[in-house]
Amino acid sequence: MNYTREDILRIAKEQNVRFIRLQFTDLLGSIKNLEIPVSQLEKALDNKMMFDGSSIEGYVRIEESDMYLYPDLSTWVIFPWVTENKVARLICDIYMPDGTPFAGDPRGILKRTLQEAEAMGFSTMNVGPEPEFFLFQTDDKGNPTTELNDQGGYFDLAPTDLGENCRRDIVLMLEEMGFEVEASHHEVAPGQHEIDFKYAPAIKAADQIQTFKLVVKTIARQHGLHATFMPKPLFGMNGSGMHAHQSLFRGNENAFYDANDKLGLSAVARQYMAGVLRHARGIAAITNPTVNSYKRLVPGYEAPCYVAWSASNRSPMIRIPASRGLSTRIEVRNPDPAANPYLALAVMLKAGLDGIANKMSIPAPVDRNIYVMSEEERMDAGIPSLPINLKEALAELLRDDVICEALGDHALSHFYELKEIEWDMYRTQVHQWERDQYLTMY
Repeated sequence: MNYTREDILRIAKEQNVRFIRLQFTDLLGSIKNLEIPVSQLEKALDNKMMFDGSSIEGYVRIEESDMYLYPDLSTWVIFPWVTENKVARLICDIYMPDGTPFAGDPRGILKRTLQEAEAMGFSTMNVGPEPEFFLFQTDDKGNPTTELNDQGGYFDLAPTDLGENCRRDIVLMLEEMGFEVEASHHEVAPGQHEIDFKYAPAIKAADQIQTFKLVVKTIARQHGLHATFMPKPLFGMNGSGMHAHQSLFRGNENAFYDANDKLGLSAVARQYMAGVLRHARGIAAITNPTVNSYKRLVPGYEAPCYVAWSASNRSPMIRIPASRGLSTRIEVRNPDPAANPYLALAVMLKAGLDGIANKMSIPAPVDRNIYVMSEEERMDAGIPSLPINLKEALAELLRDDVICEALGDHALSHFYELKEIEWDMYRTQVHQWERDQYLTMY
């Protein structure tokens, strides 16, 4: 909603709100917040709340730590699960003391890329995200275990789907917070779930992903469960994706639709797809940002490993859903829910815009199951693979000038440094698999 400053002050008083969380997102996608008593709300609405940016991953050094939180008034919401000492939330943009936007703010990076789209005549990027998650049991101390809460499968229902009641409570909370939930269901793997909510403009969609994660984790905890958006928590089972349906609009016109095209796709849609495919290896470190992400991107578990597109099968990286007209869109299937949603949407949009600006030609669609093709067949068909691990993805990111430009020097250098540390920690760790495999062999 388009709240005014006066609306928020009035609602806070009428609803007896006691605390406000000024929420933002760090470079790795973790939600952060500064909680203030309602007595400080006017100060916050005047953009005068300061915080220490040097304490946040990927922000600034200690000698340049003062930063300001500028609340986006449209994100005002009262948390419905807090009944005493009510808590409200405002999502904030990050500004420097001189009044300029902070170059490393993920939300600001997405806004910059959307301004580029607007300069090219596209007023709106609509995004329909599909973040999947697992529910695990907790122990008697409330700590997460790796014991699943059910053995259900795709579209199963109670009593096989033991997460049904938790999912329903999540849906109710989301609806109270203004989400339009379209469906919820059990996913393929035991303990895996999906809740689909209506598409929205890109900034709102990214905000909703972060809010969704918070609600899912909060309500799961109330059910004695632990919700995780880890891409691949269990070996031998499907991982969790965050498919991103996306389209560009010029005013009320869907720029991706052409009624005269065989597939209903405009030249803009094809060029946008060509750009996303061209930069697929460069954006992987952002859309699939963890060591664990690449254990999901393997053949056989419905996750795309190959850079291709199709209107009729789900093994390529990009699929074209059947709806046409205003609903014409592309579905990019490789992102996972560990991704920072602001950065992930920014780099996908930047890649698509590059395709449009340079009128890139899209390769032929791949309408057969890529997983059963041999390596020689894939090479003959010109189908590259996504990176096989985080190290390779980081190298591809640095090679891609367009995606580096989207992130900007600050975010790129800090993100790369943090991920290099993550890779090195993983590379030098001795894992249980190695002990099981080699301890008695040698």
